Order: sequence, then structure tokens, then C-alpha cells
Amino acid sequence: MIQLSLAAILWLAVHLGIAGTTLRRVIVTRIGVNGFRGIFSIASIAAIIWLVLSYNAAPTVQLWTAPAWLHWVLALVMLPAFVLFVASFVRNPTAAGGEKYLGQDITGIQRITRHPMMVSYTIWAAVHCIGRGDVASLLFFGAFLITCVVGMPSVDIKTKERDAAAWAQLSATTSIVPFMAILTRRNRLVFSEIGWLVPAIGLAIWVEMLIFHQRIFGIAALPV
Repeated sequence: MIQLSLAAILWLAVHLGIAGTTLRRVIVTRIGVNGFRGIFSIASIAAIIWLVLSYNAAPTVQLWTAPAWLHWVLALVMLPAFVLFVASFVRNPTAAGGEKYLGQDITGIQRITRHPMMVSYTIWAAVHCIGRGDVASLLFFGAFLITCVVGMPSVDIKTKERDAAAWAQLSATTSIVPFMAILTRRNRLVFSEIGWLVPAIGLAIWVEMLIFHQRIFGIAALPV
């Protein structure tokens, strides 16, 4: 469990202690954006490999056991997570490499949340923390959960620094929490902008994960 704890700390240090702080600016100033991205990518890959290996080797210390009905609820919650994940690849100004979409009209999934990918990861991590209920899973999935919850406001800050005018438009008409901008009448839901392909792909991935989760990860997604 010590290895897993250290791996989780490394992951958080890389993503929150470096990428989300002024230390990033210092490094970028010295080696440039591309140099920083290269080092950041290598550190992230190393951290996630260590996380996975440590998680697989960690003993099972169960804190609670989720009832069968809760597993069904958690499985259903994963459906919008997959849809959000797929939608995050379409005109996403808050994603890495999506800066070119800043300042453009807010459409599609951005009306629901300006961080579709990180919200999808947040749901995924929270679902697995609740469903698994053991110490190793809390450390493993909790590391991703903390990264996303803290990371979304951090991305917002960097977006504002990059283009204050575009950020003003984005923040005024979108929200981190899904549907909050729509509920507060700062935006409206337009299904036609999302289309049928994104939800269809998300649904297909969800069904495949329900079927093959045990074969891939060794644990059934639904109670048997």
C-alpha cells in the first residue's frame, strides 16, 4: 500500500503541484512550452504506470461493500460519463490543443459543461471509489478524482490568463457543474447541436464495458 500511496502522491504532485501552479510558468520560461509538455508527458506516463502496477499489487482492505442495487445505479451513472467523454473531442476550448475554439460561439456539449472530459473522469473516479469501497481503490481512483475536481478551476484560471475576453464569454454562458448554466438561464440546451453520433458512440462504449468489464479488468461491472 505504501507504493500505491507514493504513486498517488507523485501523480498529484505532477498534475497539481506543477501543472496547476506558478512552477509551470517558471519551467516554461526556461525550456519553452514544448519542452514543458514533453517533460510533463513523461512524468505523467511514469506516474500512471506506477499507479497501475501498485494498484494491481496492493492488498484488498475492504472498508465497505456496496449493495447490489447500488452497482446498478453506478452503472447507469457511467452512461452520461461515456457520452461526455466522447463529446469532449468535439470543439472543446478547455481541452489540450483546443485553444483555437476560444472566443467562438458556445455550442453543443459546452452548453452543458465547459469541462466535459474532466467531468467524465470525475464521474468515473467517483463511481469506482463508491462501488469498490477498498483502501487501494480509494487511493487509485481518488487520485484521479482529486486531480479533476481541483484541475477544472485550475484550467479556468489558465484559460483566463490566455485570453481574458474569450474567458469572459465562456464563463458567463457555461458552467463546470453540468446543466448549471442552463438551470440558471445563462444558456439553453440544443440537442441538435450535439447530434445523434456522440450519444450513440457513448452508448456503444457503455454497453461494451458492461459486457467486457470482467474480461478486461477482472471485475464484473454488474452483480451476478
